[in-house]
Amino acid sequence: MSETSDFFERLAAACQDPRFSKVRGSVRFDIRDGGRLEQWLLNIDHGQMRVIKSGGPATTVVKVSAQVADAMARGEVNGLAAITRGEIIVDGDLALALRIGRLFPRASGRPDDPDSGA
Repeated sequence: MSETSDFFERLAAACQDPRFSKVRGSVRFDIRDGGRLEQWLLNIDHGQMRVIKSGGPATTVVKVSAQVADAMARGEVNGLAAITRGEIIVDGDLALALRIGRLFPRASGRPDDPDSGA
């Protein structure tokens, strides 16, 4: 299993994140590894999170390579920096995509502080 899959499995097990208590929306991650596409769908409803492996519709779609996604899951790549470099393409609500970036660990291995920037 990839680091990205491990990340989404842990997120699915958590089911809730109080930092997202005022957030409603959905984000689909389209993760490419060569010719293979892996899709994860994250639905957020006021802090309640549901994560499934699915290519279903979402208000925001994040397109990223497997290598960049794994690096983000390890806390080695900042999502905003990757967007700026063109390594991540966001279709839909950019603010939601940036906020979701807080779920990923930082180099210290911890998710971002809710009061810090994306």
